Amino acid sequence: MLAKLSTRPAPRRGSLAVAAALTLLCAGLPTTAADGDGDRPPDLSRFHDQKVTWGKCTGDGMPDDLQCAKVTVPVDYARPKGATLDLALARYRATGDKRGSVLLNFGGPGGPGVPELAYGGKEFMDLTDGYDVVSFDPRGVGRSSPVSCGDAEDDAYAAVDDDPDDLGDPRELLAQLKKAAAACAKHSGPVLPHIGTVDAAKDLDVMRAALGDEKLNYLGFSYGTRLGAVYAAQFPHRVGRLVLDGVDTLTEPLAEQGIAGARGQQVALDDFVDWCVKDIACPFGQDARTAREEVRRLVRSMDEDPVPTDFGEPFTGQDLVGAIGQGLYSKELWPSLERALAQLVESGDTSGVLAFATGGLSLPVRDPGGGDPGGGLADEEEIPLDNLPAALMAINCADDPDRPTAERITADLKRLRADYEEASPVFGQYRLTQVLMCYGRPKGTDYIREKVKDLDTPKMLLVGTRGDPATPYRWTVETAERLGPSAVVLDNRSEGHTGYGSSKCVHRKVDDFLLYGSLPPSGSSCAADEDD
Repeated sequence: MLAKLSTRPAPRRGSLAVAAALTLLCAGLPTTAADGDGDRPPDLSRFHDQKVTWGKCTGDGMPDDLQCAKVTVPVDYARPKGATLDLALARYRATGDKRGSVLLNFGGPGGPGVPELAYGGKEFMDLTDGYDVVSFDPRGVGRSSPVSCGDAEDDAYAAVDDDPDDLGDPRELLAQLKKAAAACAKHSGPVLPHIGTVDAAKDLDVMRAALGDEKLNYLGFSYGTRLGAVYAAQFPHRVGRLVLDGVDTLTEPLAEQGIAGARGQQVALDDFVDWCVKDIACPFGQDARTAREEVRRLVRSMDEDPVPTDFGEPFTGQDLVGAIGQGLYSKELWPSLERALAQLVESGDTSGVLAFATGGLSLPVRDPGGGDPGGGLADEEEIPLDNLPAALMAINCADDPDRPTAERITADLKRLRADYEEASPVFGQYRLTQVLMCYGRPKGTDYIREKVKDLDTPKMLLVGTRGDPATPYRWTVETAERLGPSAVVLDNRSEGHTGYGSSKCVHRKVDDFLLYGSLPPSGSSCAADEDD
C-alpha cells in the first residue's frame, strides 16, 4: 500500500517495469532467526552503537536544510558478522527543544523515504518543534541496495490475458512467472532473501539506537503501518509514540487484498474521470461515460503498441495502469495526473506518466567537506527504473506464507481473471498478475499472521479513512482488534489514501500525540473537510 509519492521524473538506468499501486508481490524468505524464533539473539551491539554522521544532501531541487546520512545494518540478522548494507537516511533537524527523533515510513512497500521527505517535508514541520524528523530508504529500496527484476515482469503481465473467457495455455503463464522469479534473483543480489518486513523492523531498531533514542517514535503510512505493527510485536519494550495511518491488513490473503485493491482503485478512477471531464483540458473529453471507455482503450492500445521513452524502454499499457494508480491516491495529485495523461494522449510524451510510475527520485549524499557519509550506498544513476515495483513485490511475497501451486493456478485462473475483471476493467489484469507473481518464489514468513497480535505496548494511534481506495477502513478496525487494547482508533470520515496530509483534524490529533502524548478517545472521529 503506497502512500502518495513525489512525482518528479527520475533519470536512472535500468529496465522499465510497472510501478506500484497497492499490494505488489515478489520473493524473499526471512531466516528462522529473523522470524524471532532463535533461542539466543545474536550480538548486534556494533550496529546499535554506531554514530550517525549527517551531511549536506545534494541533488536537483534539494532543500538546503535537509541533511543526509547512512546507517549500516547486517544483510542477515542471523549472521551479523557477515555481509552488511547501508540504509540511506534524511532528516530535518529539530527547531525547538529536541526530545529525540520521529521516524517516517511513507508506504509501499518499497517507497523510498529520502525523496519523499525532501519534496514533501513541509507537511511535517510542526513535528520539528520537538523532534528531528527522519525518513529512510528501506533495505532493497532507492539507494539502500536496490533490488530489480530486469524486464521479465513485462512478459508476465502480457501472459495474463485480460479476456476471462479465453483461458489459453496456463503453461505459458507459469513459465513466465518462473522466468520473472529467476530474473529477480539474478538482478537483486544477496539482499533479496532478507527484504521482508521482519528484517526491516529490525532495521528500525538499529536506526532508533544509532539515532540515540531509547524508544521508537514513529509515523507510518499505508504499508508503513504493517512495518510499525511488526516492530511493536518484536520490540514491545522499545515502543514510544507510534502512529499508523491508512492501516494495512495483517491477515488477509494476497488474492483477497488484490481484489479489494482493484475495486478501490476503480472507484477512485471513476471519481477522477468525473472530475477531469469538467475541465476543458481533460484529454478524454467532457462526457464521463465516454471518457471511461477512452481510458480503457488507451491502456489496450499501449499494451498492443507500447510508446517509446527517453530511456530506450517501451512504456506499456500496464505501465500506464501502475502510473495512474499512483496518481489516484490523493486528489492533490489529480491536476498533475491530468496534465501527464494529456501529454501522453496529445503528443506521445511519456515524461509525466513516467514520473508517476517511477515513484520519485533518490538523491546523492555528500557532507559539507566533500566527503561521502553515504559510502556504499547506490548512486542515483545505479537505481533501476523497476526498483519500486520489484521491491514492492519482493516485500509482499516475503511477508506472505501462501504460495499458489501450478495446479491451483491452472484450476483457478479463469475464475480469478473474471473476478478481477469484474472488480476493475482497468486495474484487474494488473492486480491479478501481481498476486500470481509469488509463484516460483520461496514461501514467505508466517510471523506476521501468527505473532503480530495481542501486543503489550504503550498506546498506539491508528487512523482509518472511510473513503480510502487503498486500505479499506475495515482493515483499521480489524487490525486494532488484533493488536489489542493498546490500539486507539481515530475515524477519519473523509476520502483519499491516509489522513495526515489531507485532513487538518487528523494532522492536529497526530501531532498532539507525537509531541505531547495527548491521545483522542478510541473511536473518536474527524469530520470530512474539518478545519478546526
